[in-house]
Amino acid sequence: MTTLFTRYRLGSLALPNRVVMAPMTRVRAAAGGLATPSMARYYAQRATAGLIVTEGVQPSLVGQSNPGTPGLYTDEQVASWRPVTDAVHANGGRIFAQIMHGGRVSHPETTGLRPVGPSAVPAVGEVFTPGGRLPAPVPRALETAEVPEHVQSYADAARRAVDAGFDGVELHGANGYLISQFLSSNANLRTDRYGGPVANRIRFAVEAAAATAEAVGAERTGIRLSPAGPFWGVEETDVPELYGALLAELSRIGLAYVHLEATTDEETLLGLRRAWPGALVMNPVLPLGPKQTGRADADHWLGLGADLISFGRAFIANPDLVERLRTGLPIAPADEATYFEGGDRGYLTYPAYQHSA
Repeated sequence: MTTLFTRYRLGSLALPNRVVMAPMTRVRAAAGGLATPSMARYYAQRATAGLIVTEGVQPSLVGQSNPGTPGLYTDEQVASWRPVTDAVHANGGRIFAQIMHGGRVSHPETTGLRPVGPSAVPAVGEVFTPGGRLPAPVPRALETAEVPEHVQSYADAARRAVDAGFDGVELHGANGYLISQFLSSNANLRTDRYGGPVANRIRFAVEAAAATAEAVGAERTGIRLSPAGPFWGVEETDVPELYGALLAELSRIGLAYVHLEATTDEETLLGLRRAWPGALVMNPVLPLGPKQTGRADADHWLGLGADLISFGRAFIANPDLVERLRTGLPIAPADEATYFEGGDRGYLTYPAYQHSA
């Protein structure tokens, strides 16, 4: 019987359990998008996860969404990540970098650059800037000739990730960021080969995945998706057709895994499970929704055919989450006020479970 604690082989990696630490923005990077010693401690504390996926890492300056996030587009950034991957590996863990291009979900006050997107349609809501939240600006629509440059940015960041010691990368194709914007039917109003019908709207995602797989190997490349996810005002029509077509193309590339979020109904998600022949990581509850993933959610999706289960917020306050899940120990609550405040409080200050005498 498959449980959360059954071993799993993901490409060349032998995972000791099926618990994945989901990517979560924590805005603790230093100036210049550099990883820090605190980040090394944070991820090393959680190395008992079968696989860690980092916070979103921008592949270029224009791809940066939030202030205080790390990058993988300079030699200095690569060097800053090496102590992080070394610390995770020294503690017996495995770690992928999530490559995240924010697209229109950015601001000139953060990057000094006008955000870009598939079309000149702003995101819905306020974006984070160094001076606080501001309305999302109208992005500059990418010219057709520019799109390959942004496709290639994922592959270039992936090469740097491997140079920095990461075991692989996950492309952030979810939650309203650039890949998700191209998939969208309201953020993508293009009339060229990247817009309009489903075959065109999936093209950017497929090209980014193919370029990354070519750069570092398909067995080191995963992708995260949020079918029908409403983030940042993104809408998608024909979700089963859209994601069925996308998964069919991704299956030809032979990616290490697809990481699905529970952003649509279970019937649709099960159809996508059947359509995807490879490893499936399932995030069983709506990201940033009212509920955190628990053991029952994990067991439910393992029973439905998921191979690995990702846990997000539960990992913030529980560096020993795997052991707590294994032994039925209480899951400690996290202090939401410290999610994005910077510093070590609410980052490195959560202890492992203390057994009373």
